[in-house]
Amino acid sequence: MNSSDPIQQKTWVKQIMSTSVLSVDSSVTATNAAKMMEDAGVGSVVVLENNLPVGIITDRDFAIKITAHSYPIDTPVRRIMSSPLISIDPNSDLWIASDLMSTRNVRKLPVIEDDKVVGILTSSDLVKHIADH
Repeated sequence: MNSSDPIQQKTWVKQIMSTSVLSVDSSVTATNAAKMMEDAGVGSVVVLENNLPVGIITDRDFAIKITAHSYPIDTPVRRIMSSPLISIDPNSDLWIASDLMSTRNVRKLPVIEDDKVVGILTSSDLVKHIADH
């Protein structure tokens, strides 16, 4: 096999993760979090309590939880976040990340190092990486 084969060569999460990731305190309202996501052009925000990552809100959470359950838009994000947070270490390899996303049915995986959010890996990042190799 050729050494540039992506199957043979390990790729680490930190090599393809996005470092542009939003985080908000769990007391922030759903409407403020949504505006921040829109302004930043991202599809998710990591939720913090005492500066520790505890959950995530995705554009899908807004669609399902706010709309389907008629939560008021000033609901604190802690009520609509997905928790516990499914995350990965930046030094994990992509196969582990891919398997975790598949088994846990998530499309966005916050990357956590020393209890800090250092990036985010999305299913789109994985697809793009595979397509580029």
